[in-house]
Amino acid sequence: MADFNGKSVIVTGASRGIGFALAESFARAGANVAICATQEKSLHEAAAKLSSFGTKIYTQVVNITSSENCDDFVQNTVKTFGSLDVLVNNAGITKDNLTVRMNEQDWDDVLDVNLKGTFLMSKAALKVMFKKRCGSIVNISSVVGEMGNPGQANYVASKAGIIGLTKTLAKEFGGRNVRVNAVAPGFVQTAMTDALPEEVKNKALEAIALKRFASVQDIARAVLFLAGDDASYITGHVLAVNGGLYM
Repeated sequence: MADFNGKSVIVTGASRGIGFALAESFARAGANVAICATQEKSLHEAAAKLSSFGTKIYTQVVNITSSENCDDFVQNTVKTFGSLDVLVNNAGITKDNLTVRMNEQDWDDVLDVNLKGTFLMSKAALKVMFKKRCGSIVNISSVVGEMGNPGQANYVASKAGIIGLTKTLAKEFGGRNVRVNAVAPGFVQTAMTDALPEEVKNKALEAIALKRFASVQDIARAVLFLAGDDASYITGHVLAVNGGLYM
């Protein structure tokens, strides 16, 4: 595992699921970790678990669709830890429906959180990283952002947008030694996928070359690789972690 001893990391949407696994992996690797979510109780519960690794943990309730909230979170993280080395934009929502049945509010909500939120958090973090001439951002996209998916026009558009944003930020800030990459997971074994009907899960598994869903640790290992020094000459890259679902 990569060494993040003494590094300062922000993970958004980190109170549960993939986000918590990311925060846990960074803390296990020695990083001070700042996490945000929209529910204070779940943040406190996550922080209690993360504190067992002996690193500093900072939590804040953040609405990532607000530029003021994002700026405040980044500034408070820097005040608490003394620096900011890594940002992982993980927070996201879904509001699925067929395009002809999808209302504008559901479109706007998903694009605001998933894409605008990634933009605003990146912008806030880049102000710090630009000045220190060092930093790494990893954005969580999705396999559906590359291949499309029926019933998820808003989610797919947001995740495809994250890929374009990743490449643009990589070009804009590479000269300042700030790397920006993305991870595009496929099906991940979480409470959400566990609740799917067996027929749906079996059909999905048939399309995956490795014949299993990813674990949250599979995603975390990919993120830590891109965030760390082992990927020091990688930027603007989209790392597919989908088990061969899409090639």
